[in-house]
Amino acid sequence: MVKQVTEYASGNEMAAIAIRQIGYDLMGYYPITPSTQIAEGLDTMRAGGKTDMIMIAAEGEHSAAGICYGAAAGGGRVINATSANGLLYALEQFPVQSGTRYPMVMNVVCRTISGPLSIKGDHSDIMFMLNAGWPILFAHQVQEVYDFNIIALKLAEAVRLPVIVAYDGFFTSHQKRQCMRFEDEQTVRDFIGEKREEYPLLDLDHPITVGSYMNEPDLINNRYQLHLAMEKAGELLPALFREYGELSGRRYEMVEGYCNEDADTILLLLGSSYDTSLEAVDRLRSQGKKAGAVTLHVMRPFPARELFQACQNASGLLAADRQDSYGAGGGNLSLEARSAIQKFGGRMQVKSLIYGLGGKDFFVEDAISMIEWAENPRTPDFGYYGISASAEAVTGESKKDGLQEKRQTAGIQAERLFFAPISAERTRLGATEVKRTETGEVQVTGGSLNATAALPKRIAPGHGACPGCGIPVNINLLLRAIEDPVVLLFQTGCGMIVTTPYPRTSFKVPYLHNLFQNGAATLSGLAEICYRKQKKGEIPPGDIVFIMVSGDGGMDIGMGSALGTALRGHRLLLFEYDNGGYMNTGYQLSYSTPKGARSSTSHVGKNQYGKTFFHKDMPRMMAATGIPYVATVAESNPTDFIKKAARAAYYAKTTGTAYVRALSACPLNWNDVPATERKVIGAAVDCCYFPLYEVEKGKTALSYDPEKLGKKIPVLDWLSMMGRTRHLQKEVYADVVRELQEEVDRRFRRLQAEAENPLL
Repeated sequence: MVKQVTEYASGNEMAAIAIRQIGYDLMGYYPITPSTQIAEGLDTMRAGGKTDMIMIAAEGEHSAAGICYGAAAGGGRVINATSANGLLYALEQFPVQSGTRYPMVMNVVCRTISGPLSIKGDHSDIMFMLNAGWPILFAHQVQEVYDFNIIALKLAEAVRLPVIVAYDGFFTSHQKRQCMRFEDEQTVRDFIGEKREEYPLLDLDHPITVGSYMNEPDLINNRYQLHLAMEKAGELLPALFREYGELSGRRYEMVEGYCNEDADTILLLLGSSYDTSLEAVDRLRSQGKKAGAVTLHVMRPFPARELFQACQNASGLLAADRQDSYGAGGGNLSLEARSAIQKFGGRMQVKSLIYGLGGKDFFVEDAISMIEWAENPRTPDFGYYGISASAEAVTGESKKDGLQEKRQTAGIQAERLFFAPISAERTRLGATEVKRTETGEVQVTGGSLNATAALPKRIAPGHGACPGCGIPVNINLLLRAIEDPVVLLFQTGCGMIVTTPYPRTSFKVPYLHNLFQNGAATLSGLAEICYRKQKKGEIPPGDIVFIMVSGDGGMDIGMGSALGTALRGHRLLLFEYDNGGYMNTGYQLSYSTPKGARSSTSHVGKNQYGKTFFHKDMPRMMAATGIPYVATVAESNPTDFIKKAARAAYYAKTTGTAYVRALSACPLNWNDVPATERKVIGAAVDCCYFPLYEVEKGKTALSYDPEKLGKKIPVLDWLSMMGRTRHLQKEVYADVVRELQEEVDRRFRRLQAEAENPLL
């Protein structure tokens, strides 16, 4: 054993420590709960000079996987981390990496996949990777996260395959434990060894082609070679575990068991539940019952022989899954366990239970109940454990808890409304009037705050937003301008999370949710089917304004969907509340974060000053698609906001796609005072960081020119109002402020020139 030191840390923190000690070249990533902390921890280390690893914040997990693939192909040591729908979004990239045999490591912090949306931990994501050609190590303890990250890279490079280290979201990822790590990072690097490339892509004197088009018989040969590599991984892992054990004193096997040698009934679990089950085994043993428990450290290649050997003396095996392979009579762990037992001639009875979905807690009493359920000859071979609403409990008795009238299984909130529906008649008050003149101009009259105050609120009183949050302010201002019925779609984000915690909803109008990356496309499908049904007489005629609400980085990962929708020209309105970060996951940098701003993935330290590149100009991108209307709005100028919203809604229901962007305050992560947010927003407008303008049918018009009004202020005055950018007041960051000021001025001068040009 070599010298080690103690760390009191979580699974994500131990993963970051291992990654730093290994000395990776590059991390491509995108924030998603609960894996985000890995990137955040590494960025903190990077800012402090503890690592020089390149960190590339992609605009989505699909691109993050592509970044990693490119870097791995170039010969770099590469790391990634993701969870849940992020894993699924990148899914098509993973067979590419294994099929072309480029090693890397990815931490999968297991989490429920949507929908309905849940961010809690189960295994419904990792099981999608079983057929991707990646070896999968599964850690059930925080210590194992550290150890397996080190073992994984050595395995990856030995068999030329990418490797996953999986562990439970929030249970293993966030819970802190006392762990050991190597004191000297050179110990880790010596264990892994030097990276060797048999066919270097960047050898310009010996060029190669990677990923070429392939048919039979070459493709089946390629797959056979991948199969052989996986077989080799299964052969190497026991030796790697032994080698690592000699170095660390921690010895692992493919399969771990507890009191399993003489057990009558064995409980098979993956992940953190295994540790809980050990106490259950002890309790049952104290009662004279021969219970045991088993878990897997390796999910791919599946350790069938080792599992059989661990269970062969038992008369019964209960395989419990935090995931279901719907229609197969069990989750993937159950199905593979049954296959393994049958393959090696086992005669034990195998039963299967689905439990713990959506992060449902697993207690010692649950493990005891599950073992007793398995021992009962009257219970079926397959069931769900822990269900509550109008379903069969594990006792076989029907349980009701008052929720059965809610259409829970479909994830639909269909409870009794406490407010009268908002009909078209209730909204047509004449507070704003929008009409097209003979010359083709769209004119808006009215639209004052007083005139629109009587319009019924589409959002009910009560939501979970932070004090001072700009999201409800901006949405209410938007909807005050629209006197037609509205249908809302929210992409994932703070706005969605704080308004729809099941079984309650803040909306008094039709509402739909879809994930960040696909909201605009989803709304385009909804809008088109509505127009078709109206045309066929299946639903009543009349104007409806379809509105997508996006923010928290949803126009990064969702930009492709939004641009495609705009190019197709669907009649709908895309509304972006720009709060300058991925706020719903703890404020990581987004492409709209100001240059120099501090975030949890753009820390400030001796080697880093915050975000390193300029904020994205999304309104200009949308204008470049040729849609009829683009506008920027701010709560500091409410009448301008309402009139632009009314104009956007008119175009959205009559002509094509409209896009409106509001600067939206986030006191929690901007680190300012909630009561002053309107002043902060106003300063962003007055320094021209967030200019107010519109592009109507290709013609740009400035709505507010602080320079002409003598109100223009330096951008540093605005930055100084927020804790996330207050550090830029220091002289050491003068160049950053100067560059940002020059870019803000350049963009505003261009807007002024476009507004003066009759063609622009």
